Amino acid sequence: MNKFSLRTVNYPLKLYSKFKDPVRPKFGLQGKALFSSTRYRLDGSGDSNIEESILNDLKKVRLDQIRVNDGRSTDFRNLKTTDKKGGNGNKTRQWLGIGAFVTLCSGSYYYLLRKKSRLEVEKIAESNRQLLDGQFQLTDFNGQKFTQDDLLGKFSIIYFGFTHCPDVCPTELDRLTVWLKKLEKKRGIKPNAIFVTCDPIRDTPDVLKRYLKDFHPSIIGLTGTYDQIKDMCKNFKVFFSTPRNVSPQEDYIVDHSAFFYLLDPEGQFVEALGTIYEDKDGLERIEKHIDAYVPKAERERRMSKWYSFLYK
Repeated sequence: MNKFSLRTVNYPLKLYSKFKDPVRPKFGLQGKALFSSTRYRLDGSGDSNIEESILNDLKKVRLDQIRVNDGRSTDFRNLKTTDKKGGNGNKTRQWLGIGAFVTLCSGSYYYLLRKKSRLEVEKIAESNRQLLDGQFQLTDFNGQKFTQDDLLGKFSIIYFGFTHCPDVCPTELDRLTVWLKKLEKKRGIKPNAIFVTCDPIRDTPDVLKRYLKDFHPSIIGLTGTYDQIKDMCKNFKVFFSTPRNVSPQEDYIVDHSAFFYLLDPEGQFVEALGTIYEDKDGLERIEKHIDAYVPKAERERRMSKWYSFLYK
């Protein structure tokens, strides 16, 4: 009767003994084992044949392509592990996160800058509201009564000059015409545009009407008696040098301040724009006041809150 013994060998057995510094990483094989073998030793046949057969089988296997359960590829030669499935996805998520963070920071910074600029304009307007007394009563170029109440509900731009002015007044009225056109085109805003004469003796309603035809059609000309004009110039702190007792036929000098006075929809003064402002700069300044305007009721409500110091 032949004797035999059974030996079961699971591969790889001596795989790591081939390395100088053996490393035994723990990993699970996908599906069934790469290979396994059961060999029989009959009648005392030598163990060396079995070991040689195992080593020959191992040489046929590409060990660097063995797939493990976590979706990774293990390089047994260099013992380096790379994630083929998730690498690109992780990088994409990282860049998306960085982009979102940068966008958030940029947006917050821009918002704070605009908020700061708006608060600065609000403070200027609030401090200027108490500087001028905007009361007046004049006559427009249609011969109708015109007072400060006719300015309510809109921003107003007021300029003081006279029709016999050789250079400054026409230049400034051209500037005003440009502002009015751009405000209407860009924003659909039509502020009150007022030209107040400093020469009431020569600038009658008819004279004003003919003179202003060369400029924007929405500009309203105002005149009045000598005392009415003088009082309004005083209230608006406009330099006024027109002599009192002269006739329209006389040749005399009229000096005046060259400023645009910007009033809010409540008829209160918020800023004076002089010749230091170019066309673009002056327009931007007007737009900032329009954007920063807060109605009186809201301003009073703010000042009653604990954070009122922000608006002082």
